[in-house]
Amino acid sequence: MEELVRLENICKKYPQFELKDVSFSIKQGQIVGFIGRNGAGKTTTLKSMMELIHIDSGKVFFFGKDMKGNELEIKQKIGFSLSEISYYPGATIRRLTEITKEFYKDFEQSKFDRLCEIFELDQNKKIEELSSGMKVKYSLAVALSHNAEVLILDEPTSGLDPVSREEILNIFRNLARRKNVGILFSTHITSDLDRCATDVVYIQDGKIRYEGTRKALINSYGFVNCDRNLMTQQLLNSFISFKYDEENIEGLIKSEDKDIFKEAGVRVKVPDLEDIMVYLERDSKYEDFDF
Repeated sequence: MEELVRLENICKKYPQFELKDVSFSIKQGQIVGFIGRNGAGKTTTLKSMMELIHIDSGKVFFFGKDMKGNELEIKQKIGFSLSEISYYPGATIRRLTEITKEFYKDFEQSKFDRLCEIFELDQNKKIEELSSGMKVKYSLAVALSHNAEVLILDEPTSGLDPVSREEILNIFRNLARRKNVGILFSTHITSDLDRCATDVVYIQDGKIRYEGTRKALINSYGFVNCDRNLMTQQLLNSFISFKYDEENIEGLIKSEDKDIFKEAGVRVKVPDLEDIMVYLERDSKYEDFDF
């Protein structure tokens, strides 16, 4: 697969936060979920990629070209949307598109009109009248109408109902499979990634903790939920982190430690992405705070 995007050692320092040598890539046909807790650096990274903020060091390449010096050419091939950016609320879809399409030399009005039909977007509706899901669909309709080869989206499924979320994810799957579009989208809804992501980039405190396939990440860990009485000190020491109540204990372990638990009669399950993220982010193995 051809590499579409590459970040090399992106650094950006703020008074209370810092991106530290952020590096990862996106290839054709990949759907990459960008995960991390609030404040980890996801949106800052996306802004860095699009030259919306000035980075302190590092480079961003699209289609083999440095973003610096080639921004106008590169952005012709990118569909981009930040959750915090608001469109002109009083403008209709039709009017806003008339303005937007002037920035793209390959914009196809007929394709946009057809996508609006497919997405059930009424072009006479004002932006302020659109639901969150419809705004995402509008962003996608614009991106697809100028034949974007890369989509970079900030929490596109946030706040959507299950049906709308599944529609958006299905669009992603079709674009990746049929058109070889590379997609990077940040999300807190890890179940969406379980359904559509091929790869995951996990950022923690401004650093990339993991970049690779979703399957490989899941296979790196095991999830335990069992009776507390089955625990020995050796087993407790093997947890990455855990929580417990009067009867049960649950937590995350490394895949190489699965046999220790199995030999002790403890069942080890396959974790999902939410299990992995929650237990990797826990500050301590023990909950000592007395509520």
